[in-house]
Amino acid sequence: MKFSPEKMSIPDQRMRSFIDPEEIWNLINNTKPERQRVRDVIAKSLDKQRLTLEETAVLINAVGTDLSDEIKQGARELKQRVYGNRIVLFAPLYVGNRCINNCKYCGFRTSNADAVRKTLNDNEIIQEVEALEDSGQKRLILVYGEHPDYSPEYIAHTVKLVYGVRKGHGEIRRVNINAAPLDIEGFRIVGESGIGTYQVFQETYHPEAYKWYHLGGKKKDYEWRLTALDRAQEAGIDDVGIGALFGLYDWRFEVLGLVRHTNHLEACYDVGPHTISFPRIKDALSLNIDGTYQTSNEDFKKLVAILRLAVPYTGLILTAREAPDVRREVMQYGVSQIDGGTKLELGSYSDSKNEVQNLNREQFKINDPRSLAEVIDELLTNDYIPSFCTSCYRMGRTGEHFMEFSVPGFIKRFCTPNAILTLSEYICDYATDEVALKGWKVIEKNLQKLEPGVMQNTMEKIERIKKGERDLYF
Repeated sequence: MKFSPEKMSIPDQRMRSFIDPEEIWNLINNTKPERQRVRDVIAKSLDKQRLTLEETAVLINAVGTDLSDEIKQGARELKQRVYGNRIVLFAPLYVGNRCINNCKYCGFRTSNADAVRKTLNDNEIIQEVEALEDSGQKRLILVYGEHPDYSPEYIAHTVKLVYGVRKGHGEIRRVNINAAPLDIEGFRIVGESGIGTYQVFQETYHPEAYKWYHLGGKKKDYEWRLTALDRAQEAGIDDVGIGALFGLYDWRFEVLGLVRHTNHLEACYDVGPHTISFPRIKDALSLNIDGTYQTSNEDFKKLVAILRLAVPYTGLILTAREAPDVRREVMQYGVSQIDGGTKLELGSYSDSKNEVQNLNREQFKINDPRSLAEVIDELLTNDYIPSFCTSCYRMGRTGEHFMEFSVPGFIKRFCTPNAILTLSEYICDYATDEVALKGWKVIEKNLQKLEPGVMQNTMEKIERIKKGERDLYF
């Protein structure tokens, strides 16, 4: 399968296509990655300045083990400067897999007669959320197929339902959304339900490749999907997430597409995406692609490092599509959010007997099936701070406000102590004795890195948590 780049002369403006394949391919084909130039680009990123498309292309074209290692080392250092050693945790909750789209790479596509279709009813959603709360989850992303059943009103209803579930000390404090693009009014309805981030992944930024993979349904419209988050911004949702599905087209093009999308949002709305996701194609029921653009482990590790350097203040999300060893390594290069304890079959969190993946009932195969407790145990062993923090969203530090705090680096005054507080909650409510011992050691080590006043305030809040208070944050 080959695609010929075609010139797109649509001006860069709101609600219009902003991807020019010829521009992107010219950068890939003609940017020279001289060694000193690569080092200058890394140095610019380490100064916490976002990279241009051309500078990102320099890193993409840098080949050889030594230059790749320098890129990874730069990403590792930048991550430490901006995010410290925090890793934010979440879980996906599939609400419904009915879908009108016919996408070659997806197990939920409408032409897949073997897929078992289901939409959770309200009681089932409550049971799933209670099971997730019992494991310690505080942050969810609700996932929906594209279908008339999943209207903006329905999505808003499920969001409010999830927020209302309380079991013991359990509660969901942030509900993100992964659903179909909406019109402005639809986004407004969902936004008013109190969501966190609204994710829409373009899948592939190349128009001809997009056409080849998307055979039917509303998702067939490339521009409607590409401009979805413009409509979200116009509706007042300033916290959005973008992504590409690696393996559909050349990974180099997709990386520049993601950076171009970031440019567009910043130019039009003064704020870039809150998160970028970069899932790779994994097994799905009756998968219908030939693997021409399969992204190797080495290219995947490199592209994660490049994205970290290209967009220093944007959260990078790595999901359980990837195996533990891959997740373990790329977390060093800039990943700031991962899922844990992930199950994709609808209703499977509350069904403890359902431990074997069934691709007739799931969108794709996950490769890290570990429980949340196991993921947290490993994070603590590797000296990370597992975080369930939701304070920025709840204090209004989103969109432009988030950029005001994060770009100068002030966010570290909030993020590390808030991560410590949510970890303290987890230890008190859910951890085994062994994990608790590791957790308190990690907390003590990181308390010493805080400014004296912040450290004292954090320690006082920890004592209040130990006495039974919850949901304390800066």
